Amino acid sequence: MMKRAQQSARETKQEAKDASKAKSGLFASCSFSSLGLDTKLSDQLKERMGFEAPTLVQAQAIPVILSGRDVLVNAPTGTGKTIAYLAPLIHHLQGHSPKVDRSHGTFALVIVPTRELCLQVYETLEKLLHRFHWIVPGYVMGGEKKAKEKARLRKGISILIATPGRLLDHLKNTASFVHKNLRWVIFDEADSILELGYGKEIEQIIKLLGSGQNEQGEEDDIVPKGIQKQNLLLSATLNDKVNDLAKLSLDDPVMIGLDNTKLQQNLSIESPAAPDSDAEDMVIHVNKSANPLSEDYGIPSQLVQKYLRVPCGARLVALLSVLKNLFEREASQKVVVFFSTRDAVDFHYSLLSEFQWPPNSETEEEGTKELFLKCKTFRLHGSMEQEDRRSAFGTFKTEKQAVLLSTDVAARGLDFPKVRCIIQYDCPGEATEYVHRVGRTARIGEKGEALLFLQPIEIDYLKELKKHGASLTEYPLMKVLDKFPIPGNMARIKKVLSLESHPWVISLQRALESLTYAEPKMKSLAKNAFVSWVRGYAAHKGELKSIFVVKKLHLGHVAKSFALREQPSLVGKSHHKETMKRKRDERQKGQQGKKRKKMSGTGNRSTQKT
Repeated sequence: MMKRAQQSARETKQEAKDASKAKSGLFASCSFSSLGLDTKLSDQLKERMGFEAPTLVQAQAIPVILSGRDVLVNAPTGTGKTIAYLAPLIHHLQGHSPKVDRSHGTFALVIVPTRELCLQVYETLEKLLHRFHWIVPGYVMGGEKKAKEKARLRKGISILIATPGRLLDHLKNTASFVHKNLRWVIFDEADSILELGYGKEIEQIIKLLGSGQNEQGEEDDIVPKGIQKQNLLLSATLNDKVNDLAKLSLDDPVMIGLDNTKLQQNLSIESPAAPDSDAEDMVIHVNKSANPLSEDYGIPSQLVQKYLRVPCGARLVALLSVLKNLFEREASQKVVVFFSTRDAVDFHYSLLSEFQWPPNSETEEEGTKELFLKCKTFRLHGSMEQEDRRSAFGTFKTEKQAVLLSTDVAARGLDFPKVRCIIQYDCPGEATEYVHRVGRTARIGEKGEALLFLQPIEIDYLKELKKHGASLTEYPLMKVLDKFPIPGNMARIKKVLSLESHPWVISLQRALESLTYAEPKMKSLAKNAFVSWVRGYAAHKGELKSIFVVKKLHLGHVAKSFALREQPSLVGKSHHKETMKRKRDERQKGQQGKKRKKMSGTGNRSTQKT
């Protein structure tokens, strides 16, 4: 017992050293006020936000943004990019003459990919504006009532946070939306905005907002005619889609987040030779043959990355075992689990909310039966009602011990405090999405762990990640399984030959299947999740299509991973009935055709005899 306590103390001390080392490499040796920010704002960042010093990215970006240049920030998630652009906006607006009033309309526009990120940026902005009450923050996003948003826009919003679709709607249809004094347009999580298919909306927004200068020059404008609009683009990863947006929106930008060596290795920037050249001549070239470091790919250096090699039929048991081990090892922590489909999120959420352990009836009578995971479980995906999404997002942030089951809607720039582990139960559709997912932990120098589930047939995915500098070591799953007590009369095997034959895996799988078949609703959720998962698996594109081959799947084992004893049909009942009816009609037609031929042949023979 003494040795274990000493070992635990040594581990805690080492973790503190590692965290201190990571933080020292993340923060700059200067103050916010030395970067040129207003003293009151600098005090606000320290006292209300808890930032003693700027991060390296903030120290690089803030002076350049203050100077008025267009900027492209490429930096890992969790390095303080939001403060890097909000602080300069507030600095300029708080010192503006004449004093900013909400009747002047919108001065700054922040475009984000998701509703959750929209709320998060808004909450951060509200805290920063505590001493600058005359600068009015606001947001517009899908899922909210447009009438209420129109009323807020009519009153005036100085800094507006928006999702692309809803912003475009208001630009086209809300006459009271005043944006003639617009000075700044910020694209936060730019790669995600484009990956979610908002390319056309962004093109229309840029077109509706006009060129880079304030050309109207009306009497009530407080931004003088000819003042250049400033565009900022922030992204954790760089790709061709970001290049397209950069061509469309940036004019001779300053790059932040890549040093000269990395810049030459991965990117080249062509700026127009003449000052009056068209900004669309500027191109960012992404060198796909380069092998960038993990920092280039947006992965925090202090993040511990591991993978689990799990046969398909044992995936569900492995997930629950890993989660149980995490919370038993450290009760006060938060975990985010990513799934590929909404149906999968719903099924696993219901399962974790109801699955009790141990499963036998004797303990149930004694009243010792309890939930398998002793923590709160939340879910988040795009089909949930707006109020439910907001509640799940807000409550999970404040919880000390919880697990969040989510689709990639939670992978886009969201900052969940104290998330210690990210589990990618389903592989992301693109390797770049791996970065967004793992970026929910190890933020601002904190330690974090990322676990990736892989089937034996998917192991080549590690090579794909390694191309981008992400190296993963194997997670000791068998050691974790051996820690759990074997329920009932099952004997512990000294040497387990395979994961599927482990007594803990067998007993847990039986219990999960019993729960699924005991409740019709659970079984229905499992079937829906199975169907959508297989369809999603078949939808992998590009290079990943050769790794995730649906024909290589054993569908019976896939069914087992959803606690089903047999494989459900991959087609709906109505479609199945129509197919059966069509086949029956075809058989009947075929039989009728044979009868006609037979009768025709008999008639011909009778004629010949005559």
